[in-house]
Formats: sequence, C-alpha cells, structure tokens
Amino acid sequence: MTMPEAPRGERQPMDAAALLASLTGLSPSAAACRYAEAGIPVFPCVTGGKRPLTKRGFHEASTEPRQVARWWARWPRANIGMPTGQISGLEVVDVDVHGAIRGFAAFELARREGLTDRWAAFIRTPSGGVHAYYPADPELVQPSWQVPRAGIDFRGSGGYVIVPPSIIATNAGPSAYALIGSGRGDAVPVDARALRQFLDPRPARPTPVIPVEGTDGVDVERIARWVEMRGEGERNRGLFWASCRLIEAGIPPDRVRAALGPAAERAGLPAPEIETTIRSAHRVARGAPSAPTASSVPSHAAQPSSGQVLS
Repeated sequence: MTMPEAPRGERQPMDAAALLASLTGLSPSAAACRYAEAGIPVFPCVTGGKRPLTKRGFHEASTEPRQVARWWARWPRANIGMPTGQISGLEVVDVDVHGAIRGFAAFELARREGLTDRWAAFIRTPSGGVHAYYPADPELVQPSWQVPRAGIDFRGSGGYVIVPPSIIATNAGPSAYALIGSGRGDAVPVDARALRQFLDPRPARPTPVIPVEGTDGVDVERIARWVEMRGEGERNRGLFWASCRLIEAGIPPDRVRAALGPAAERAGLPAPEIETTIRSAHRVARGAPSAPTASSVPSHAAQPSSGQVLS
C-alpha cells in the first residue's frame, strides 16, 4: 500500500511532543497504531535495527489501521519507521554521535544563530545522539542531506527515521529511542537550506566572465549563475544542459570548464563529476542528434528576464 498524500492545507497542527509522550510503555504494535491514528504514516523495520521489512521501504508507509495491524501481527517486535517531510508533517535534524564525530557543538552553534532553536521535541537516539523534530512546511519540499564532518544530518523529503519506542541493538546492549524534551509550544519549520549553508559554507567566488562576442548571443555569466543555483537532483542535468548550450555556441571546452566548473562546485558537485559531465556534453553537442538545445528547457529559463537568474 502506498502512502496517502496529505492534501495541502488540510493537515491539522500536531503536538508531536504530546504524541511521543503518550507512547511510553506501549508495545511496538500499539505504538505503531497510535502513530497511524494520529495521521503519521509508519512502516515496519527489522527488530533491533533500521532496515525496512517491506519491499519498498518507506514508500509503503501507511496510516491505514488494518494495514498497520497486519504488519505488526506478522512482525510483533518490529521497529517503527516514519518517513520524514510533508507526508508525515515532521522533519528531523539528526545530531549524530559516531566515533570522534559529535554533532552537539555544531547544533548548538546553529541554535545560537536561530536556525535550530524552535524544535517540537527532542528524542534520544541509541547512539547517544539526538533527533530534533520540527514541523514540516506543507508548501516547501526540503530534501534530506548530510554534513558528516559536522555530525549533522537532515531528514526531510526522501528520508525516514526510526521512532520511539523502537529499540536498537548496540555494543552496550539494547537501547530505545525515547522522548527527552519538548519545545516551547511554538515550533516552526527549520530552514534546511540555510542550516546546510551554515554547517558547510561554500565561499562565494567570482564567476569567470567570458566575452560573448561570436557566441550566438549566449550570456555566459547568467548561465553560470543558473548552474550555481541548481539544487540536489538537478545539478548534474543542469550542468550538462548549460555545457551543451555553450559548446553549441562555439565556446571551447576549456573555457566552458572555466565558466561553469566553479559554479557547479558551489552547487555541490564534486570536481570529477563536473569534468565527466562537461566532457560528455562536448561529445553530445558535437555529434549526437539528441544534443540538448535552448528549446529543450522552458523559454523563461533560456531567456531570463533582466536582473533575474535562470530558475
């Protein structure tokens, strides 16, 4: 069974801390049903672990009482997984503890900046870290991401977390996810993009300006800015299109790299992937009939209005 999509604007405000507190002492089966009754889709994971037991994982999470009951009748001690983001109405900042990496200092710095201070609930995790729960903005999709060196992960769209009262097997023995604190009653969505930029800043560097004479009117600077603004899931495709556009306009590959490489790095692409993508674009733009052209993207992207980067 696939997850029911919550209609925008119809999800009622949820007191996450109150719900989590009500789970104390409940069996996994009873707790899973309590989540479903609250409108939070759940799915079963292996006993003592995090691996989904359903074939499609969190994509099968459900609020249907009979489906949830069937799952936990089959796997009575299964841990409870919850997809994060708009589908559940909750996003999570994961403060990790792993070896020498401890995310508490980074989280505290972000809190002082006003980036993480309006949480709904704090959940202690079996590793000794914390899950900070925040309400999801129903109008804004925020993809999951990780900043390993800061010890902080964000669980939004496309992610999931294990929720109380689930138990994880650790070297010190079984340990449960447990509520350890609630917010001040005025929890607000976290700005995931601002938080990531704070934790993993990408210094602004001037984009190389390449003369556009003899390039079929291509505004190289604007296309480079557009590449820089691409988000996860569209960065590689955006770089490929932009590279093809410049190469088709007669700009040599080395100058394409100089123009788009730094912009792609600021967008988050690693250098080897940038090189591979530009090289592939050169091969396609110089011979393959399927080479992207200006008509392959929306007209408002190919010809941005004055003062506005491509979007």
